Amino acid sequence: MPSTENDRLLSEHQPNAVRARLAGPVKASTLPDAVLGGIDGCVTTFAVVSGAFGAGFSPQVALVLGFANLIADGFSMAVSNYEAGQAQLNQIKFAERTEREHIRAVPEGEREEIRQLFQAKGFDGELLEQVVEAISRNPDVWVATMLREEYGLSGAGLSPRRAALTTFAAFLSVGALPLLPYAIPGLESQIQFLTSLGLAGVVFLGIGMLKSIVYGLPAMRSGLRTLIMGTAAAGLAFATGHFAQGLLGG
Repeated sequence: MPSTENDRLLSEHQPNAVRARLAGPVKASTLPDAVLGGIDGCVTTFAVVSGAFGAGFSPQVALVLGFANLIADGFSMAVSNYEAGQAQLNQIKFAERTEREHIRAVPEGEREEIRQLFQAKGFDGELLEQVVEAISRNPDVWVATMLREEYGLSGAGLSPRRAALTTFAAFLSVGALPLLPYAIPGLESQIQFLTSLGLAGVVFLGIGMLKSIVYGLPAMRSGLRTLIMGTAAAGLAFATGHFAQGLLGG
């Protein structure tokens, strides 16, 4: 590791720097919501385009269906993400109320839970008792510890509204790309579809690679995996549209 990187890490881990960083608010990453919205937006919109092309519909019909799907599905997905976040917050609030009631009703039993939780982490003897005493001295710390250690719950940085808005924005901006060729007049329907296919493929590959780069994972493998999943969804939509047209259209 270069010396400049070592110097930066040492500076960031000085007592004052650590204290300032830990005292700041916890911010949850919006990248998972953006990736989810972007991939789903591109998949569902291009699936509509593929289905319309497979059924032999006109480019105008594909464009109308695509935009209608883009708005409706994007909104639905954002609402679902918001409700999921709210459900998680409600679960945390319910668990917190339960733990506070237990602490009032059976404090020794709750101390025993703290004792066993930290004993499993390797604490023992006098040190273990000091840890139990320190945690149970402050009810807020006590409850927060039980939520994290017993329930595996944490609401740090959780924002259902931010998650919903991020999902909706990514869904619309990325999902609109496969529709662009259909908004260009004068192109043959086959050229429009192939151009839309190319844009969708670039989006799938790019989102998968970006996600992996951010998390320090193999970029090409993730990009190809996302590309394969998106292509499979589009292929299913195309086959379904083509089959339905043949079945119903004669």
